Formats: sequence, structure tokens, C-alpha cells
Amino acid sequence: MDRGISGQAPVRNGGDLVVETLAALGATTVFGIPGQHALGLFDALSRSKLRFVSSRVENNSAFAADGFSRATGQVGVVFLSTGPGALTALAGLQEAYATGVPMVVVASQIPIEGLGARRRGMLHQLDDQKASAANVTKSQRLIQHASGIPSAIQDAWTESISSPMGPVWLEIPQNVLLNPVMVPAVEDARAEPFDNPPRTELVKEAVRWLSGAQRPAIIAGGGTRRGGAEADLLSLAEKLRAPVICTPGGNGAFPWNHELSLQSWIEDRHTTDVLEEADVLVVIGSSLGEVTSNYFTLAPRGRIIQIDAEPRVLESNRPALGIRADAGQALAALVEALDVVLPGSQAKVPDWNGLAPEDVVAQTLAKVSARLDGQDLATERKFMADIRAAVPDSMQTYWDMTISAYWAWSCWDAKSGQFHSAQGAGGLGYGYPGAIGGAVGLGERVLAVSGDGSAMYSIAELATARQHNLPVTWLIVDDGGYGILREYMVDAFGKATATELAGPDFVKLAESFGVPARRTAPDAVGAALAESLDAEGPNVVVVEATLSLFSPTHLAV
Repeated sequence: MDRGISGQAPVRNGGDLVVETLAALGATTVFGIPGQHALGLFDALSRSKLRFVSSRVENNSAFAADGFSRATGQVGVVFLSTGPGALTALAGLQEAYATGVPMVVVASQIPIEGLGARRRGMLHQLDDQKASAANVTKSQRLIQHASGIPSAIQDAWTESISSPMGPVWLEIPQNVLLNPVMVPAVEDARAEPFDNPPRTELVKEAVRWLSGAQRPAIIAGGGTRRGGAEADLLSLAEKLRAPVICTPGGNGAFPWNHELSLQSWIEDRHTTDVLEEADVLVVIGSSLGEVTSNYFTLAPRGRIIQIDAEPRVLESNRPALGIRADAGQALAALVEALDVVLPGSQAKVPDWNGLAPEDVVAQTLAKVSARLDGQDLATERKFMADIRAAVPDSMQTYWDMTISAYWAWSCWDAKSGQFHSAQGAGGLGYGYPGAIGGAVGLGERVLAVSGDGSAMYSIAELATARQHNLPVTWLIVDDGGYGILREYMVDAFGKATATELAGPDFVKLAESFGVPARRTAPDAVGAALAESLDAEGPNVVVVEATLSLFSPTHLAV
């Protein structure tokens, strides 16, 4: 430890306990923005080995920690200041909470004597700050004594990584962070996720249903990826010869070009028909919510087995055999039990009304393609194909809520990389700060894709990318407004209102931050991206184009 002029060791405070505990738990990186009541945290960072990445807006700090966690599998850590800083981060935390991303959020608080029902007029004072976070985090806790800091952070870390995973909120008053402490330096801290296995009788019942099924099918949601269940999903699908479709959150959980893969065309009536025809539908890590159910038009005629770590999800939209369990543990148990009932030499032979399931998959994908062929979408399909061809197979990509992302939800083959989007909460501004977090964690290039509307939510983070020289390529598709809302309003009302935006010259704006940028035509996006992805540091590619989304099928039902 560094010593001052007097030769005495610097006085340790509550902030030191925070950073020491985080480091002992395995944290490497902290995202956030300094604030008056949080200065004890940031002073302590100067005495630690933790890397600090300062965003320009707190919401983007939360998105960056989310992107870091998704890319690396580690816990994202955020430091927030009191009041406005803490509140600004909530939309970012909503995405992490909805998607199940493990994060530990440490927010400062006003001095302890100001807490309670009285309004003392302190700067940043809220009546109950942690209540504001209650709707977007797994739990919230106020730490009032420095001696409680290490255990509270260890508990928060454990909770964040226990399925269902998600962000956990801690807040510490200013004087607890600043006051000297007698608590010795934290030497070790350990956190293991709580076990979340399936109940034995439910596994037996699910196996009984599946072993007798003639037309089993599988929906793989985001919980499949969070539970690390990809290998067991493949094993289950091949043992049952069950068609598999991935939700946007589950994209990449099943091999895209497998003969049983319906890919991610979840918003298509042809795939909806297949899922409805299944006599047993296995839903893994999904609520069968709005997008997954093709906007609640999915009406399965068979029985449903629903597996999810979050008990509130089970049967929230359809009656089912609900199995509350981590997806990885549940699928491993199912595969093991099915190996006894259906050994490889006696595997069940499905019958989809005279067709093999592989033929059903091939015919369904052909129908999807034919439906798209019947629409004027050549520009959009080439645009997405050119992006996919330019992006290396293993690169991780981050998508904002924009028309390109809506296409990607259905058509993006993640290959050996990972696909990340803001489909959990659906807020704007996720793509670029999420990619910043991914680049920080991976130490390698990632791609962010935004529209001009969503780009303005996070444009200030060009300064973050430049300051840390992060390898992020940002593709901005500029259509002069909120493109998807424009489409929705025109379809619904015959005209769009309040969707058009006056925007900057994104190339000049990026260059003003010291970030190289180029403008390219839609048909040249592949070449422009390939060059930018091969460059050093941050860069921006701007495409001025008005893209359309494929016609919805749920409105015709």
C-alpha cells in the first residue's frame, strides 16, 4: 500500500471495502460516472486494480455493464451517484433485468442522518431511492454501517449470478463511504450461484409426454443461452427429432443451418403453424410473450412443457407443465432421463402427418422465403446479407431497437459469435454502449448497429470510445426519423406523426470526437464495413437509407 509523506499508511474508508470486496469476488471492471456523494467510491478505485470506464450518461453506464456481462459471462459492475444519477440509469437496468443479465449496482446515498421521512433539503435527496430501483432490479438494500459492506456485496454478487440472473441494487450513504474504518482489508470473498434444479416428478412427467409424442417441437428462448444449455438443447432436439426455433433472445442457442432448425423466424405465420401443430411443445427460457407468440396469435393445439428459472413466467400466457429450474440443469436432466427411456437405437420416429420433421423444417423455411420473395424487399435482404458477410464469424454484435435489428431478430445467423439486442425491455440506445462494454470485456472488436433515432440516445459515448481507444465499429442507418414507428403509424393511421427527426451529420460529428467515420451507400455497406472492422480503435459507418420491415403475419390471422 502506498504511504504518505509521514510514512503512515493512508486511512482506509468504506469505499475501500467496496472495491476490495469486488476485486476479491473477481470483478475486473467498473462502469459509471462520479458524483458528489459517490466520491469515496472513486477515491478508493485509485487504490485498486479495478479498471474504471467512465460513460457520459448513467443510462449508458448500465448498458455498458450489461454488454460487458453478456460478452464475457462475468458480472457487470456499476457505480452510480445519488438521485439524478441513480434515476438516469434505471432504463438501462430495465433491459438487464428483463433479459436476465447479472450485475451489481452500487449507488451512493445522501449522508445517513438525512435518511428517513424528513426532507432536509439535501442535494440529490429522494424520499426512498432504492424504491425507485425496485421495478428494475432483483433486490435492493441500504447499507448503513461499513462493517456490513463486504457481506452485502458478496450476497448481492451471489444473487445476481443465481438463476434467474439479474441486476442487484446496493446503496451506501456518503459518510459511510468516506469515514475511516476499523474493518481489515478484504482478503477473499466467494460467491456461488444457488442451485436451481428441476423437481424429479416434473422431469418424469415431461419425459412421459415426450416419449409418447409424435410431433414434438422446441422454442429456445434467452434462458437457454443464460443457462449454458446449448449442448443439451442440441442433444434433446436430435434425440426427439424435434424442430427448433430460437427467439431473438435465444438466437445462437441452436445451430442455424441444422436440418431441424427453423432458425429465428418467430414472427412468421408459417413457423407459427408448425408450433401450433406440435403435440408437445417444449418452451425453454421464454414466457411465450409478445414476439415469441407472434404477437399472441400462437394457439398451440398440443400440450406445453415450459421451463424457466423465473416462477412468474411459468404459465403466464398459456397453460403448461411448468418446470421452475435453470434451463441448463433442466435440459441436462431431461436428456439424461430420455437416454434411459429412448436409447439411441430405439429413438422415437416422429410423424408430422406423413412427413419427416426435417422435411417440415425445409418446407417451412421455403415458405418463409417465398413469402419474402412476394414483397418488395430485395434492398433490405441484400443489406442484411452484406452485413452478415462482412462480419467475421466469431464477432459479437450489438443491435439497437431499429429496423435493421428487427430484421436481425429473424434472419441473423450468429455463427460462432454472439447476438445481443435490446429485445428484453425494448428501449432505445442499447446498441453502442452495450458494444462498448463488450469491447472492454473482450479486448477485441465488436459491431454496434443503430438507427439515427437510437444513435442520438448514446452519441455522447463516442467520447468514451475515443478516450479508451475501444475497438467498436458503429453502423448507423440514417433514415431521418424513428423508422419503425413511422411504419407502424402509416400502417395503422395512413400517416405518421412526430416520427421525423432533424439530425446531425453523423460523419462530421464522429470526426469532431476524433473518431474516424465514413458515409456509404446501402449497396456498398459490405465493403465499407469490412474495411472498418479491420481498422484500429473506434470508427463509424453511416448509411443513409430508408429500409422497410417485412409485412407482419399476425394481423392477417
